[in-house]
Amino acid sequence: MIHPSACISPSAQLAPDVSVGPFAVLEDGVVIGPGCRIEAHGQVLRGVTMGQGNVVGRGAVIGGDPQALSFNVATESGVKIGDGNTFREHVTVHRSAQPGGVTVIGNGNFLMAAAHVGHDSLLGNHNVLANAVLIAGHIVIGNRCFLGGEAAVHQFVRIGDYAMVQGCGGYTRDIPPYCTVFRWNNLRGLNTVGLRRAGFDSAARLALKKAWKAVFCAGVPPVPSAATMLESAEGAGFSAEVRRFLEFIAATGARGIAVCRRGSVTSGDPTKE
Repeated sequence: MIHPSACISPSAQLAPDVSVGPFAVLEDGVVIGPGCRIEAHGQVLRGVTMGQGNVVGRGAVIGGDPQALSFNVATESGVKIGDGNTFREHVTVHRSAQPGGVTVIGNGNFLMAAAHVGHDSLLGNHNVLANAVLIAGHIVIGNRCFLGGEAAVHQFVRIGDYAMVQGCGGYTRDIPPYCTVFRWNNLRGLNTVGLRRAGFDSAARLALKKAWKAVFCAGVPPVPSAATMLESAEGAGFSAEVRRFLEFIAATGARGIAVCRRGSVTSGDPTKE
């Protein structure tokens, strides 16, 4: 199951059933779990550990150096990958820029061709990154999000669970869970279709809709509004989803939260939206 042209370090640890294709590279100390497949020209570099059932596609590079001018290549850091992830052709995932740090990929994620995950980012579970999605360093993405092709996310941004991000847009602010967002940092509303498909019942969706209106349609800044709602007498009775929604917004820091603007995008110029 290992092609003779593959270049595998003697210190690499591979489960017995790992498949390695032609001209693949596995560097010193990598750990590859059961059922993984490294396709032709795929590279898994030093400091990478992965669980079971992962696929590293043709030409994908997992564990490359951070794209930071000040980075010292002698820094010992890595990438930690869970189970059941797919990294399609030419996907790149960079190792941490911090000594002893890791970039983290959870379970069941699907990264389409040429997607990129920058150093020190955290990707949760069951997310889909479409073709050429660009995730900068120090990004935190929750669970079951969908990012459209060529979406670009600025460093230190957070994206909450079940968010849907439009492709061909740039995002520099936090994106709340359960929401849809389009270029540039514009919230459109709840990801109703995604919530329905994920099994959220009508009561849960209605509760989130009410919370959305209270935070974004009350004419006050959303971050203090969410914090006030959590501290109110009604806060104890909020559902888990509503609390998660409000807590995410209340915890937003210097990046700020994506904004809700009426109308639709009519120009490629973000100053004219």
